Amino acid sequence: MEESKQQNQEIIDETNEENQTADEEAEVVEESSELEQLREEKEEAQNRLLRLQADYDNFRRRTQKEREADRKYRSQSLVEELIPVMDNFERALQVEVDGDASQKFVEGIKMVYQQFHSALEKEGVEEIASQGEEFDPHLHQAVMQVEDENFGSNIVVEELQKGYRLNDRVIRPAMVKVNQ
Repeated sequence: MEESKQQNQEIIDETNEENQTADEEAEVVEESSELEQLREEKEEAQNRLLRLQADYDNFRRRTQKEREADRKYRSQSLVEELIPVMDNFERALQVEVDGDASQKFVEGIKMVYQQFHSALEKEGVEEIASQGEEFDPHLHQAVMQVEDENFGSNIVVEELQKGYRLNDRVIRPAMVKVNQ
């Protein structure tokens, strides 16, 4: 009997050891799956962080470009208002005058015109070259077509109204006559 108790005890011990081993293996598998899950969560969080950082960098670059464009074209509305004034100055200077007093008056107008012109240039306003140039629909507005043997095809023959651009943006295209 003693022997059978001992055998039963051994069987119980073996069973307990097997159960304990199985429990330990289950714990290892469970810990391994938890570890894998934590790794996946960490990787997902890192990916979200990288995307968020990229979005922020894009936002920063976009706002910087917008600020630069605002700075570059801040005077556009003022320039659009002043261009007709330039046209009127140029028309006034084309009038021929007689007499010493009239001549002095015209010289004063020329000085004001030059100051006005240089102030616009400082802001980045420049005239669009047109006469003798090839017609460019982005810079010129063709209002007439003529046939002139002295000019090649699609060349601007005459400028009817000056065109202006602010930095690289066309404010007003030049009105021109174009050779066919």
